[in-house]
Amino acid sequence: MTTKYNFTKLSLAEFGNWLSAQRVGRTILKIQQHHTYIPSYQHFNGSNHFEMQRSMRNTHMNINRWSEIAQHFTIFPDGTILTGRSLEDTPAGIVNQNANAICMEHIGFFDRNKDEMTPEQRESIVKVTALLCQKFNLPVNTNSVIYHHWFSSKSCPGTNFFGGNKRVDCETHFLPLVKQALNLPSTPTINTDGGIQKYALVTANSLNVRTGPGATHPISSDRGALLTQSIIRVYEVQNDWYKISKSSKHWVSGKFTIDVQRYIVVPKTLNVRSGPGTTFFVVDKIHQDENVFITEISGSWARIGLEDRWVSKSFLQQF
Repeated sequence: MTTKYNFTKLSLAEFGNWLSAQRVGRTILKIQQHHTYIPSYQHFNGSNHFEMQRSMRNTHMNINRWSEIAQHFTIFPDGTILTGRSLEDTPAGIVNQNANAICMEHIGFFDRNKDEMTPEQRESIVKVTALLCQKFNLPVNTNSVIYHHWFSSKSCPGTNFFGGNKRVDCETHFLPLVKQALNLPSTPTINTDGGIQKYALVTANSLNVRTGPGATHPISSDRGALLTQSIIRVYEVQNDWYKISKSSKHWVSGKFTIDVQRYIVVPKTLNVRSGPGTTFFVVDKIHQDENVFITEISGSWARIGLEDRWVSKSFLQQF
């Protein structure tokens, strides 16, 4: 394990222990799969991991005007994993699908007749996805593991990514490998979120995590501040302070959050509109069994998060 340019390089063997030590305050519900397209295998010489990662960050920040590199993890042709942006930070991966997500970028151009994925990279992609699902208690299905192509005209993560880039390809070729890595049965697991009293959304730009329920307690040394619009799990409440971890003494001030309700989408697709009514424009579509966090109810319409994204409440089932 080595660190350079604020990135950490990990072997697959090292990644599991590293991930288990991470403390993440925001709720994670989706693992995004991407290929880089450029850079591709042509740009990798076997030892320039950090240089390629730094170049991607420069492009994302200086040209795309993003706050950081888009992805949380990059997986290279030799199977090596590099960290990217903070796990507390929402990625810049898929429009309208970044909230509550982890973004994985895989070096390569995986359309048909382009880069042929190495066995080492293939193994790392499968096992890192499995470890992330395990870490965040996610069911292994196409609501939790998502491809960029499903929400965009781009082919990403590639028309030949584990047999294809469609939902059926993911279900047929990729997810069985992830389940096998976790020794899971073929049926999806269920995320019960036991012990949670409620969910809350962070409204502050940055919210410190402290070791106890009060501002006199020290800032936690083993996890960073929570960022705006992060969804947190609340396990205990004391004097408007929220305990956000089952096993650790991690607390945040409830004054800088608002309570949200977790719902599941019932129909196969559900229109997301720019306001509470059918006269407003459709700005997105969400799919059956996806999770949404509602901040406001207006008649029969429900607002997702803090943005102007509304859905008909009659098509939602409370979690």
